[in-house]
Amino acid sequence: MELIELGLERCFKEQASKLCKPEQRIARVTVVDRGWYIVKNEAGEVPARATGKFLHSTESTSDMPCVGDWVCVHYQDSDKSARIHTILPRKSFLRRKSAGKNIEFQMIAANIDIAFIVQSCHYDFNVPRLERYLVMVNEGHVEPLLILTKTDLVSAAKLAQLILKISRMGISTRIIALSNVTGAGLEQVRELVEFGKTYCLLGSSGVGKTTLINKLTGHDKLKTRRVSDSGEGRHTTVRRQLIVLEQGGMFIDTPGMREIGIFAASEGIEENFDDIQELSLSCRFSNCSHTNEPGCAVSKAIKGGKLSQEHFDNYVKLKKESESNKLSYIDKQRKDKTLGKKGQSGMKRKGIGKK
Repeated sequence: MELIELGLERCFKEQASKLCKPEQRIARVTVVDRGWYIVKNEAGEVPARATGKFLHSTESTSDMPCVGDWVCVHYQDSDKSARIHTILPRKSFLRRKSAGKNIEFQMIAANIDIAFIVQSCHYDFNVPRLERYLVMVNEGHVEPLLILTKTDLVSAAKLAQLILKISRMGISTRIIALSNVTGAGLEQVRELVEFGKTYCLLGSSGVGKTTLINKLTGHDKLKTRRVSDSGEGRHTTVRRQLIVLEQGGMFIDTPGMREIGIFAASEGIEENFDDIQELSLSCRFSNCSHTNEPGCAVSKAIKGGKLSQEHFDNYVKLKKESESNKLSYIDKQRKDKTLGKKGQSGMKRKGIGKK
């Protein structure tokens, strides 16, 4: 295998020549599992860990290696293991707010060309959640594509209604209707996969992400579980991993996400809700809140049925959530720096660190 098959582009080669030391080689992170990594180069895959120096230099969890990263590594034990020294700058990324109350970024994957947002036509279909995924994808400079799975469980009329609902929300992302049972739509997905390109599958547990990869590879490389009587899939994937297809192209499989927290994603929100952004340019007041101001073009569009109220409500909700999480994160960083300075000051008073 050559590195170009793993998606090595000219920009990464140039970065590696500047950042990797002579004794280090470039490799791609293919698996992340609780502090352990697997990296792959032209010779194959080996387990890896980050060096202590690297860990000490990180300020946030987003600075840690994630699946899809290109890294400078030093091979050890006759090339049977490796130590990660540096992450090359990412051309694109997928990240969200960490689950729960913790205000922190969680990296999902890096250096992705297209993100396949997967939703089931049956139990999982949810347009507001779809918009959350689109914001996350757009913020990371990744091209989105929507896959509606389990089409064999709904009628053609029902499928058409779901697609129309997406369109009415102002979403123009390409849609592929897919059935892993009948194979309908599978060839459309295959035709999209290009040599050296990286694709990421995003969606809830059990919507058919892992089954799709198995269909594309032609064998059951990844474990799946039987769906429930309701048609709802069962959670299988427990770690993020990059799979190289024999015909070229790579897929990153991810565990299902229960929460898709939006965090400091102003660019992604503006891009996903560009219809509202465009309407707001026609408002009488430049700082219009689109609530009860006279001459509000957004309110007029909603009343006239040209803009969905649900679409606008989700825009307001995501914008507030993003700004609130961003402010909380900045406040946390300030507190951490203050505590760090106090700790250093205390060590100096006690004479710790003096020769």
